[in-house]
Amino acid sequence: MDTERMNALLCTIEMGSLTAAAEKLGYTTSGVSRMMAALEEETGFPLLVRSRSGVIPTEECRLLLPVMQEMLALADRYAQLSGEFVGLTRGTIRIGTSYYAYYEWFARLIADFQQLYPGIDVQIIEGTSTELIDAMAEHRADLCIISRRQGRYDWISLKQDELLACLPEKHPLAKRKTFPVTAFATEDFIELYPGKETDNSQMLKKNGITPHVKYATSDNYAAYAMVAAGLGVACTNAIIGESFKEGVRYLPLSPKQPVEIGIAIPNRKELSPAAKRFAEFAREQFK
Repeated sequence: MDTERMNALLCTIEMGSLTAAAEKLGYTTSGVSRMMAALEEETGFPLLVRSRSGVIPTEECRLLLPVMQEMLALADRYAQLSGEFVGLTRGTIRIGTSYYAYYEWFARLIADFQQLYPGIDVQIIEGTSTELIDAMAEHRADLCIISRRQGRYDWISLKQDELLACLPEKHPLAKRKTFPVTAFATEDFIELYPGKETDNSQMLKKNGITPHVKYATSDNYAAYAMVAAGLGVACTNAIIGESFKEGVRYLPLSPKQPVEIGIAIPNRKELSPAAKRFAEFAREQFK
């Protein structure tokens, strides 16, 4: 099966449009359309549902997606390994990160790495820690900076963080030394990343608390702006709260809610040569 066509299919599904996928991949729209038609002919059934609003995968295609992602990951490893046999160092590394506090550090790390390996491209993927650990398991990410999750992977610990309550400066509890976790059940709560598993949602579940959700957003800036405006309280990682201080007050939670942040790396046998080089480089730089 043609991996180029599979890659075009995954890009089309991600973008939701043949035209958008063509622009991203550097093809013409008709070229991507022909690739999809050829792939559907090869598989023997439709892979995309087409409409005026775009395209979505058929149910049969959804079932094939994990296999296609694994095949593309293996093809990439094959290309990288065969390149090393003839003295070349090339490939693509996909790095996921949940914490923009590490962007600058990561950017310097990538710049230093590419000085040594200019033929290796690096892509950054954003998402929650749970989303990124799933992406790594599905071969859509090679390694990621996340808060620790269940799973089988190597771990480089970077920081012992903690969750904090974020309150308006004039909130009645703002002058206290700590914020009781149970208060999230009664205070107007501004939920971050609704419907997703996050450090916040895991903490609340672990403590048996159903928050009194008044507002919800997937934008950190929006959440802190609402807190500063007095619309409610939020919960955040201390490392994220360092970027938002005007008009709000942060309090440690009672009881304390620690969060370990680090780099998750798959088993060495599952890493591509390029990702393996980057992981070894990151370990050395962190030391």
